[in-house]
Amino acid sequence: MVSRPEFQEIQYQLSSHIRDPEHSNAPKGIEERRLTIYRELIFNNIAGFVESGFPVIHSILNDEEWKQLIREFLVNYRAKSPYFAEVAKEFLSFAQTNESTIIANYPFFQELAHYEWVELALMIDPCDLKSISTKASVDLMNEVPILSPLAWPLAYQFDVHHISKDYQPAKAPDVPSFIVVYRDKDDDVEFIEVNGVTFNLLTIMQKENGLTGDQILKRLSDELPQVPLQAIFEHGLDTMLKLMKKDIILGVASH
Repeated sequence: MVSRPEFQEIQYQLSSHIRDPEHSNAPKGIEERRLTIYRELIFNNIAGFVESGFPVIHSILNDEEWKQLIREFLVNYRAKSPYFAEVAKEFLSFAQTNESTIIANYPFFQELAHYEWVELALMIDPCDLKSISTKASVDLMNEVPILSPLAWPLAYQFDVHHISKDYQPAKAPDVPSFIVVYRDKDDDVEFIEVNGVTFNLLTIMQKENGLTGDQILKRLSDELPQVPLQAIFEHGLDTMLKLMKKDIILGVASH
């Protein structure tokens, strides 16, 4: 074992006790009143940050489940970021990688946690859409459409955008949910539900930069050979124009 200075031993004991007071003894010589303040301060701060990032999850769990889950987060997970703004991201990682009876009781928990985290991540993203240069005139078919970096096409087995305290599905619907969560030029975070074809279109734009609208729709047609090419082009252009109105597509590249 590596020998540590006494003050570090005290720090490790104190932090272990604060995270897990039932199973880790506090350092000797610290007044219980002070320990109580530290324990409550850390627990309540972390619980507050998680609640603000995952309000739907908080509304679904009862008080006992919520407190147990926060305690499990403190005890079983080691965050890598020191920033409070990233507590939600760390909690998402905890939800995706740690075994928890509470999480297991809600089959939609991990997808819902991801969906709620995406909303927060887009809200605090420093990107300024108004700084992205686009052409004043727009020819989507012959020029390169720009997909907003603040528009995330997402696919979930559960209809996470409907889940609430009053709606908690026991199993995933037969059809997955395709959702675009985005932040517009007014810095409002919104979402729209889209069909699988639109989701594929946006995925192509996300993965392959530099394609014109015509090339994007041809690539989409290759992925959907069962759909007539003419229908792909007619509905595809109309869809891209609608996405432009929502700041999901920002326009066409200026160079």
